[in-house]
Amino acid sequence: MKLQRHGAIACLALTAVLGLSACGSDNNEPAGASGSTAAVDCATGTLNAQGSSAQKNAMAEWIKAYQQKCAGTTINYEPSGSGAGIQAFIAGTADFAGSDSPLKPEEQPQADAKCVGGQALNLPMVIGPVAVVYNVSGADNLQFSPATLAKIFAGKVTKWDDPAIKADNPDAKLPSTAIQAVHRSDESGTTDNFTKYLSKTAEADWTLGNSKAWKAPGGVGAAKSDGVASKVKSTDGTISYVEWSYAENSDLKMAKVKNGNGEFVELTGDSAGKTIAGAKFEGQGNDLKMSIDYNTKEAGAYPIVLATYEIVCSKGLAADKLPLVKGLLGHAASAKGQKELVELGYAPLPETVRTKVEAAVKSLS
Repeated sequence: MKLQRHGAIACLALTAVLGLSACGSDNNEPAGASGSTAAVDCATGTLNAQGSSAQKNAMAEWIKAYQQKCAGTTINYEPSGSGAGIQAFIAGTADFAGSDSPLKPEEQPQADAKCVGGQALNLPMVIGPVAVVYNVSGADNLQFSPATLAKIFAGKVTKWDDPAIKADNPDAKLPSTAIQAVHRSDESGTTDNFTKYLSKTAEADWTLGNSKAWKAPGGVGAAKSDGVASKVKSTDGTISYVEWSYAENSDLKMAKVKNGNGEFVELTGDSAGKTIAGAKFEGQGNDLKMSIDYNTKEAGAYPIVLATYEIVCSKGLAADKLPLVKGLLGHAASAKGQKELVELGYAPLPETVRTKVEAAVKSLS
């Protein structure tokens, strides 16, 4: 089974990302010292959350594990997409939201307004590499530079035997098939991260900036990560971007991507971890939003990775919700909770980041 491979892969990723301690963490607590043996903080009641479909499998595992330990709890997580999740949080219909990117400057004050006496925190919970996936009859082991990807998704390259693709893949057998570039039809943090990658690495060819909503003309839309993976799996001539776990689960072909060091790099836990090692914290205090260098020049680094966040109030949670939010997210941020991700196609948080997230959850009030 493909997911079993991630046990070893995620361990490599965990080793690779320990360098994040130099990027803003001042917590030097030894690995495993916090949360590894702590009991789950059980609470009763009902939680309703929604958002990122990229973290759907992680959230399902955390909810299952928590509810098995804690009777009298009902936790609902709807994988409605990052944009919908944040809007539900702002509207007060979600107790917390999952998002594949931190709150945007224009969203932050709206989210803060829902947190009486506090602010909306961006808490990274899991690292999710983004795979460039394709389905082209007769073509295997494809690789792409940022400029070529930008031209494909901007609609400037429309045939698989285009000279730009041939230049990246001189030994590949490329048909004249029309390219169907598949994008998320719903607002998505994965789209935000992918378009941010294009805008940072190929600004001459991608002039549309970054957004949770797809802005490029043409292409084919598909709803949520499952829909994207299904569309690529079933349709010849397609290319898209999707979280690594979905690419693995659907047995999709994944391309090598050229990094800032000029290397075409395969997506593995180790190669994704090398990019995360260069991430920096941008938030203040317990707001732990991160900035990722998509132009990383680290040898062997796969450049398209995202951090999946939980958006939650630092203060102002309803009295009947607070213990359950802290209990569930405390489990998710624990060493045990992070270990549960290994078999699901995610890379766990490095310990230096995990302990900061765990401390932030404990501070919720």
